[in-house]
Amino acid sequence: MASDDSHYRPAADFVETDAGGALRLRGRWTLRYSGAVRSALGKTAAEVKTIDARECERIDTLGVLQLLRFADARKIPYEALRFRPDQQQLADAIEDVHDDRPQGKREYGVRAMLGRIGFGLIDNAGEVMALVSFFGEFLVKILRLFKEPGRFRLTSTVHHMEQIGLDAVPLVALLSFMVGAVIAFLGAMVLKDFGATIFVVELVSAAFLREFGVLLTAILLAGRTASAFTAQIGMMVNNEEVDAIRVLGLDPIDLLVIPRVLALLAMLPLLTFIAMIAGLLGGMAVGAFNLDIPAPAYMARMSEMMQFRHFIVGMVKAPIFALVIGLIGCLEGLQTQGTAQSLGERTTSSVVQTISMVIVIDAFAALWFMQMDY
Repeated sequence: MASDDSHYRPAADFVETDAGGALRLRGRWTLRYSGAVRSALGKTAAEVKTIDARECERIDTLGVLQLLRFADARKIPYEALRFRPDQQQLADAIEDVHDDRPQGKREYGVRAMLGRIGFGLIDNAGEVMALVSFFGEFLVKILRLFKEPGRFRLTSTVHHMEQIGLDAVPLVALLSFMVGAVIAFLGAMVLKDFGATIFVVELVSAAFLREFGVLLTAILLAGRTASAFTAQIGMMVNNEEVDAIRVLGLDPIDLLVIPRVLALLAMLPLLTFIAMIAGLLGGMAVGAFNLDIPAPAYMARMSEMMQFRHFIVGMVKAPIFALVIGLIGCLEGLQTQGTAQSLGERTTSSVVQTISMVIVIDAFAALWFMQMDY
């Protein structure tokens, strides 16, 4: 038995050939002899150019995998490995997947943290560059509409205006009304200690006309509309409908992006105006029922104290937010890779990016208007 077992044990002999050093294998390169396989390869210190496994009596997945890893470590190309015809199919199948190892445990050191931060910055820089490029392409295609008005899709634009604007009116109005009431409650709680409850009128009016009206509307549409744009276009990418559009000689930007962005540009300012009115009504309701400020007195003070510039500040930001929401939602949809996982990731990314961009732009706009004393 001992002699038979020694005959089966894996062995590797180094020989010189015209093509350079060759490693000739014999024995059984199987799971049973895994230790001997590792030992035979570990003893090979010479320069190896080719590996000849045609004399192996048997070879299984473990044997092929060990040979492939040995070849990778010595930078030996797969073409330099020779197997018997009945073993070649197994070797080819394992070669396709032998690098796909499970990911190791996540590292938590300083070096790993700096690496993740670096990769995150690179990814974000790439997203910013893609958005800027997409914005430039959008501008080119918009300007082309003046030269070729037949490219404009009126029916599609009106359809998206209905979905974006009319269908969102109840939600925008209700949430704005409730937020206006909350601001009035909080303002009254602080101001009543100073006997200045009447200034709740100015607080609610300025807050909604300058900031909360447009900000609430933009955040709602970022979650509601940007995700819808990404999901719709992403599914078209997955179903190869976008490729079919290109094959037909049509432009996906004209068909899918421009109608959606124009619909947002038209409807977000209108929804912002509705949000402003609803927020002011929420503050008025709290003033009338809890602060002993009758509605006529509330309206009179608001008309007396508020300036039209506050309304202009809020409305100016609406088209900017609409452009950002529309472009990011459509871009993320077009970047879908054709899988369900990619579609989910892109939809999440579009919501996160649009909400973040809206808040950042609003913050910079608030600082700018403050410095301009407007």
